[in-house]
Amino acid sequence: MYMVILNYSSCFSDKIVREGEMATPCNTDNNTEAPPGSYVCNSSMSTCLEDWEGPNFGITSFDNIGFAMLTVFQCITMEGWTAILYWTNDALGSTFNWIYFVPLIVLGSFFMLNLVLGVLSGEFSNERARVERREKFNRARVKKQFTDAFNAYLHWICQAGI
Repeated sequence: MYMVILNYSSCFSDKIVREGEMATPCNTDNNTEAPPGSYVCNSSMSTCLEDWEGPNFGITSFDNIGFAMLTVFQCITMEGWTAILYWTNDALGSTFNWIYFVPLIVLGSFFMLNLVLGVLSGEFSNERARVERREKFNRARVKKQFTDAFNAYLHWICQAGI
C-alpha cells in the first residue's frame, strides 16, 4: 500500500530548490485530483515532480523489505513516527492512514514491544539462574576435591605413623 509513496515526488520550483525548508511528499499539482488531506504544491510557485530521494535521504520508505522494517521499527519505538504519518498523509491523503498507524502504534509499541522486553527479561533471568547453579556446582566440586585430597593426605599421615 505504501510502496513508492514517500519517494520521488516533492514540490520543486525554478526559483528555489524546494518549497519550504523541509521537503515533503506531494501527490499532484491539481486540487481536484488530490485525495482528501494530501499535500498539493502551490501552483504559483512550484510543481510536483518526481525528483526527490525521499524523507531521510531515502531511508524512510516502504520500497523494500529492509527499509520497510526499519521504518516500522522507527514507528513502534515511537521515535519520529508522527513525521512518517504526516509524510504518508501528504502523499496519500489523511482519510485512511489512521487505519494503518493507530493499530501499529497501539499493538506494536504498547503491546508487542513490551512482550518482547518481557521475553528478554525472562530469558536473562533463566540464564542468571543457570549461571548460579553452575557456580554452586563448581564450588561443591572444588570443596569435594579439597575434602578428598585432605582425606587422602590424612590417610597417608596415619599410614606413616603406624
